[in-house]
Amino acid sequence: MTITDILERNAILYGKDTALVEINPDIQEVHRVTWKEYELIEPAPVSYYRREITWSVFNEKANRFANLLLSRGVKKGDKVAILLMNCLEWLPIYFGILKTGALAVPLNFRYASDEIKYCVDLAEVDILVFGPEFIGRVEEIAPEISKKRLLFYVGENCPSFAEHYDRLVANCSSASPDLPLDLTDDAAIYFSSGTTGFPKAILHNHESLLHACKVEREHHGQTRDDVFLCIPPLYHTGAKMHWFGSFLVGGKAVLLKGVKPKCILEAISQEQCTIVWLLVPWAQDILDALDRGELKLEDYKLDQWRLMHIGAQPVPPSLIARWKKYFPNHQYDTNYGLSESIGPGCVHLGVGNIDKVGAIGKAGFGWEVKIVDDKGNTVPQGTVGELAVKGPGVMTCYYNDPKATDEVLRDGWLYTGDMAQEDADGFIFLVDRKKDVIISGGENLYPVQIEDFLRSNDNIKDVAVIGLPDQRLGEIAAAIVELKPDHPCTEAEIMEFCNQLPRYKRPHKIIFAQVPRNPTGKIEKPRLREMYGGASLVAKQNHS
Repeated sequence: MTITDILERNAILYGKDTALVEINPDIQEVHRVTWKEYELIEPAPVSYYRREITWSVFNEKANRFANLLLSRGVKKGDKVAILLMNCLEWLPIYFGILKTGALAVPLNFRYASDEIKYCVDLAEVDILVFGPEFIGRVEEIAPEISKKRLLFYVGENCPSFAEHYDRLVANCSSASPDLPLDLTDDAAIYFSSGTTGFPKAILHNHESLLHACKVEREHHGQTRDDVFLCIPPLYHTGAKMHWFGSFLVGGKAVLLKGVKPKCILEAISQEQCTIVWLLVPWAQDILDALDRGELKLEDYKLDQWRLMHIGAQPVPPSLIARWKKYFPNHQYDTNYGLSESIGPGCVHLGVGNIDKVGAIGKAGFGWEVKIVDDKGNTVPQGTVGELAVKGPGVMTCYYNDPKATDEVLRDGWLYTGDMAQEDADGFIFLVDRKKDVIISGGENLYPVQIEDFLRSNDNIKDVAVIGLPDQRLGEIAAAIVELKPDHPCTEAEIMEFCNQLPRYKRPHKIIFAQVPRNPTGKIEKPRLREMYGGASLVAKQNHS
């Protein structure tokens, strides 16, 4: 059985049941009442924009897109990229790609035009599917990328350089293409990056995807009665692979566009959500709003909410202690993972181990873990070493990059680059990362990219970017700036200069100081973190 077989099964067994709901609080709809030949538009009530599809429609939409792709000559092993915000079309498109034997290639919606082009070139993408939020970015590179690729547009007002997805699929068969797939077949390419910020294309097969379904189901015990609230972007392995547990059992999922505390609690209440995965900033915002009295729990129906789990960045134990005061009956879990290990769950805390908050936990279902020294030897319990994981969810390779693959894959083990130690009870704690990646609000920031940009400022002689602790975001980017002699410059001027960067890449703090370098010319970032407070991030976690 492959993951596409699960969708076919759900359509047969639960065809009339709701599979996916999309809610967008930023769009409000006025309820319309029709009377005879007139349409009376009443001023109230007003509701959030909401769409839903059943399992049967989900499968039919996936089949239509699969048949469209096949009609355009797509074959096994081809690649189709997805550049969409979370919406009802996202997952049917993803599964439609898989049904053809092609590879789904989700793209980060934060990518700038040059990053989009880099990734579609690196993954050798044949077709790009994009939405209205990306018209401008795709238009910039369309003359180059459209020479080799088809461009499909999802939404209203299709631009002239693309074909309209909705019109195309409407004329395609809703019957399953019924092409044979094997667990060893390539299935998807996800993107990750090292400390340099240059994305690597991570290749996974169908076995990886199927194992992610099983891991999530084993860890959190989903049933068909559970309703999963999905807030993070679907291009991210964390969001999709957590949803996979509900997908495996035919449970409903709600795609919420928006992270405001009120919107989250309203969605949980109205849709009767039972499982919610949060990032630390969102949980922090909910607690702060409750503390201030802006939200009152009695205004919402939350008794059915049974599990809150967090990932993608360090989880302060104090946050969970506060959470349990408001939600004493909640189960809690945290999951560690990498895109190279098909996202969350290769290590997880477990809902019964809340007394171990701060640890990432133990080996997940079907996974093995070890902590090793520089020679690959397992270190004694309590000794710091590099965390390595092994299991059916380990990537096949970095696509077209055998050198990078050989650096992290050895005898089936994935060397994570995270430094960890095991306590006397067998729980693993992360203590640092080999990489300098900054995790801010669940997003990876790559210091070299920000440093290269800042060095283009004529007033700056040298710069180093490090992560500093932040209660809400986990870490923030801080830039240590060394100015050129006789080139005065203020923090405000540098912050204004950084407005050219995407918002999430902008430093939150500017520190004017000399940038220390070692004799070989490398920036001494451990020293900077110690000087400015980054060393207090004892439990840096790259978990999902």
